[in-house]
Parts: sequence; C-alpha cells; structure tokens
Amino acid sequence: MKTIKALVLLCVVSFLTTSCFKDNDDNQISANEINDFVWKGMNTFYLYKENIPNLANNRFSSDTEYSAYLNNYSTPEDLFETLIYERETEDKYSWIVDDYIELEQYFSGISTSNGMDFQLFIEPNSTTKVIGIVRLVLANSDAEGKGLKRGDVFNAIDGTPINTNNYSSLLSQSSYTLSLATYNDNGTPETTDDIVTSSNQSISLTKLQYSENPIYKTKIINVNGQNIGYLMYNGFTANYDAQLNTVFGDFKANNVQHLVLDLRYNPGGSVNSAILLSSMITGQFNDEIFSTEKWNNEFQNYFETENPESLINRFTNNNKGTALNSLNLSKVYILATKSSASASELVINSLDPYIDVIHIGENTTGKYQASTTLYDSGNFGREGANPNHTYAMQPLIFKSLNKVGNTDYFNGLPPDIQLSESYLNLGVIGDENETLLAAALAAISNATGKLADIKSKSRPFLKSFKNSNSFKPLKDEMYLDKELPSDFLRRNLNE
Repeated sequence: MKTIKALVLLCVVSFLTTSCFKDNDDNQISANEINDFVWKGMNTFYLYKENIPNLANNRFSSDTEYSAYLNNYSTPEDLFETLIYERETEDKYSWIVDDYIELEQYFSGISTSNGMDFQLFIEPNSTTKVIGIVRLVLANSDAEGKGLKRGDVFNAIDGTPINTNNYSSLLSQSSYTLSLATYNDNGTPETTDDIVTSSNQSISLTKLQYSENPIYKTKIINVNGQNIGYLMYNGFTANYDAQLNTVFGDFKANNVQHLVLDLRYNPGGSVNSAILLSSMITGQFNDEIFSTEKWNNEFQNYFETENPESLINRFTNNNKGTALNSLNLSKVYILATKSSASASELVINSLDPYIDVIHIGENTTGKYQASTTLYDSGNFGREGANPNHTYAMQPLIFKSLNKVGNTDYFNGLPPDIQLSESYLNLGVIGDENETLLAAALAAISNATGKLADIKSKSRPFLKSFKNSNSFKPLKDEMYLDKELPSDFLRRNLNE
C-alpha cells in the first residue's frame, strides 16, 4: 500500500498511543511522528530493502495497520534497529541520531575531542582487563598541551581500572583523568609473561570543540636521489579538499616521483574527497570511471532508465573549477590497516585497475557501502526539515564497485606486503625508521634485504579490542554528498 508513505502525520497519530520527546523548545512530540519518518526513509533508500519484509511496499493493507505497526515501537531507535539487515555481519554501519546538528558538525570535521587517538587491547593473561595505547596526539589539542605522547600506555580512568564492561562509559566522558602505566614484555615475544604496571603518572583530559585537520603529516624524503612524498591523511573531509590540493601542489613543485599515502587510521568520509585524492595521485585518467554504484532495486531501475551516468563516479581534473595538482603516478604505496575503512578502501579498490597499488599493512576493515543523511522533510533533505525534532538517519544506500566490478570485500582488502605495527614500539609518524613507512621506503628503493629484515622482527601479539574511532558519531563512514533525484522521490512517495 504505497499511499501509506504519503500519510499526513496528524492522521497517523490519531490512531496511536503516544510516547513523547521534547524538542529544543520543550514542545512535546509523538515518538510515532518520528517513527513515520524512519519507516518512510528506510522504505525509500535502504540498500537492503529487499531483504527486510517490513519494508515491502505492500506490507500494510490499511492506514490503521500501519499506525498499529508504528505504535509497537516506543522510540525511533527501536524501530530503526528492526529494519537493519544482519546488523552483526552485513550492515554494521547504518545509524540514527537524535541531534543532526552534531552530525553536520562531524561531517565538517568539527566535534568534541581531547585530541587522544588510541587503540584498546585486552590485557595479556586476562579476558576482561583492558589497556589503551595512544596512537596519535592531535595538534593543538588538550592532549598535546598536557604532554601526552604516541605510545603512552594507560590502564585506568579516574582511578577505575578499564575493563570490557566499563570502557565505553569511562572514555565517553567529557573530562577524565588518565592513569598511565608501563608495559614490560620481559624481553620475550610471548605475552604470557608480560606485565602491565600502573605508574604514578596521570593526565587530566577535557574534550572541547575541535576541528580536526585530516592532513596530519606531510613530508618529502630523498632516497637515493629520488623525492618521495609522504602524506598521513586521517579522514576524507570536504572542508580540507583545497588544502589537500595545496599539499599535492608542493609535491609537484618538488618533483615528487613516488608517494607514500598513509591511511592506517583513516575511517573514511566523503566519496567526493576520495575521488579528488585519487585524481591528484594520478591525473592521466580524467573523466574515466573511478567507481560505480549499486542501489536498491527501485533506485537502481530508475537510474538505469533515466540517468545511467549518475551511477558512475569519474576521475576529475578540478575541484569546483580549481585545477588539481596531479602527480600522474603509475604506482602508489598505501599504508592501510584494519582501522582503514570505507573511503580509504574506496581509494585502494578504485585505483587498482589503473595503477600499481602497493598496499602495505593489514587487511582493511571491509566497508564498501556508502550512506547519506536523511532528514524528516518532503524530500528527505535538510531544507524544510521538521522543526519539531532533530532526528536524522544515515542508512546505507549503495555499495561501490571499481571499474572491473570488484566489491563485497567482507574481510577487507588484503595487503601486498603483510606487516603490523608494534604497539610497544610505535615510533614517530613520518620518521624514516617507523615500521610501516620504513617498509614502503625499502620497497621503493628495491631494498629487498632491508624489507625482509623489517618483516622478520618479532612483534608481540596483543588482542585488539576497540579504538577511538568507535567513539565517533559515525564510525567507518563513506557518505554521499551529491543531489538525489527529486522527481523519483516525488513519484515514489506519492504512488
């Protein structure tokens, strides 16, 4: 019964008992007003719509049945979760938020942060104790000001030892005191004799509004007379596309002949930023296919019939009219780990049919789907959003394929050179002796002996648990930032 999707909300609510929320003006809002938005948005856009019987267009035979269905869920979050396809395996990435202002700030690179990027591990010889190791300290952040360093170990927050049950509540606080610790591996590669000892050092950290520049480190390294550009890029954030182009302008001006692109902690972001970065790395493939998109059946049929070009993302030579500084490389060295996701993987997968991509590190996350922000408005856009609430959804809407159709890399993209960081000896980002960068430099200079030596060094196995990306509003995201077809939406909503 497709007319359900165009119901006037006052009619829907009249059938319902109400659970109420307050908006920013303290007005009472029916939960089912938001539930109606949730169902309509998922019914229209969700990539896995065909796998969810409750999203079928003919699911409800009457308005009364639809209203009763909405009334089963006291919160929008409850309804949303029932519409997700295989949450633990297939769709780990669709989200609903109750504050789209925060979401928009996040996409602009603005969030609250104390500047500590970390990895959590299960403490050796325990199944519940957790330790953290600092991966990065962000520039001009509270953590940098307090002297926190990459490689610092911590095991308690506000005096409470971290474990698998309390880690989230402890680390989600706006302010807390970090208890530092020392890790002693007793000089052996085994972890059975490893000891974590609390120190007397503590650092108090406060999360403040912070605009993270994803361009963390750039450097030009000369090896055997060749200039090698190094870029650590930690997020595909559209606000920094112009600055990224400036970085590549510097590489180009210095005759960079090789590029090491460090995406080891990059959780993803804008599809368009991924296209721009890949076009800066190359340049010789302007207007050729970068990636294609596969949507749910209704969207896919519409696009294939009305505008098949809209399913294609192409390499470009400009950013909003500004020429890109492209290096025209035929080979790129990319540092990527299990923390590298979505748009990071899109770059690797989409460049692969065109140039030699040397992936150094680990299997990536395995996130090949993209999402978009849906608002409670007539066309799900920001303009005209329902002023009674600030809920928004970020459901998966399509999956990406490269030029030759590669997608569905559930287990991530495998490396060409398998190598993990040693969290007990992380080294300095951008330093030529840091493990992953050293391996890339050895591969570039064809120093096979040195590369073999780097790979042969023992690294104690620590069981990974969570990392700081897990605490971000949207983790491992690849989001769409292009206009959706208004004629299709109008037709679909009113059929």
